[in-house]
Amino acid sequence: MQVSGPIPPFEGRVMSRSPLASYRIEAYNTARESENKIHDEGVARRFGFKGGVVPGVDVYAYMTHHPVLLWGRAWLERGAASCRFLKPVYDGEIVTVMASESAQGLDLRAEARGELCAEGTASLSSKAPSPPRLFAGAPAPPAVRPLADEARLATGTRFTINPLRVTSEFLAEALKELREENPIYMGEGLLHPGVVLRAANSAITHNLVLSPWMHVGSEVQHLGVARIGDAVSAGALVTTNYERKGHRFVDLDVIVFAEGERPIARIAHRAIWRLRDAA
Repeated sequence: MQVSGPIPPFEGRVMSRSPLASYRIEAYNTARESENKIHDEGVARRFGFKGGVVPGVDVYAYMTHHPVLLWGRAWLERGAASCRFLKPVYDGEIVTVMASESAQGLDLRAEARGELCAEGTASLSSKAPSPPRLFAGAPAPPAVRPLADEARLATGTRFTINPLRVTSEFLAEALKELREENPIYMGEGLLHPGVVLRAANSAITHNLVLSPWMHVGSEVQHLGVARIGDAVSAGALVTTNYERKGHRFVDLDVIVFAEGERPIARIAHRAIWRLRDAA
């Protein structure tokens, strides 16, 4: 998977052929107490939303239900996925995730309120992907984080995150929040892919203070699994930082590790780090 540079648009996709059973879930805003106030009902309304926005990483987590159901642990170890968020999902809404088989694997759609909120793909290679070339070292996140600006998110900037220790209690709580009932996670002690994607958000938030911001899309290549007992960390490289329609975007190339040395995912991650109305 090419992860340097901007995430390409969703073009030239093969039309879906065979639909799978839809998956319905009641969305839960796991970030209502987050520093990112786009998840706060009052602040989000000032930006034109109907309420606090459910994190994109959690909507992506809902969308991983079908590929794990279809391919099991193999997808968690070497599968790939993409997601793009089109409209917000709000706390308490019923989200319907649909998957259709395609020549590449699965086409995924997530709808709420009768609207398409997210789309993406999932696939499984017959062989394990090549391990990525590791990034040069970056300093640990600062004790006092500076405000985000163009200079601190300049192309070539490198970040790390504060490691997360995966415990059985943490995993159980994450699965509860994500409304995920597939027994593979607790049964085999495996970290959910939605939590793996959170590491890409952490590359920004562990290093900088932001105004309300939004995750808008990702491409994920799994390289292995994290298990109960592992410490999960990540290194990130800013590949682009640009303005579009008054929003400030940043693209990251992120490698997520277990135990500091075993790559478990590579992620091309895109976010609006400063919304137009917050400029």
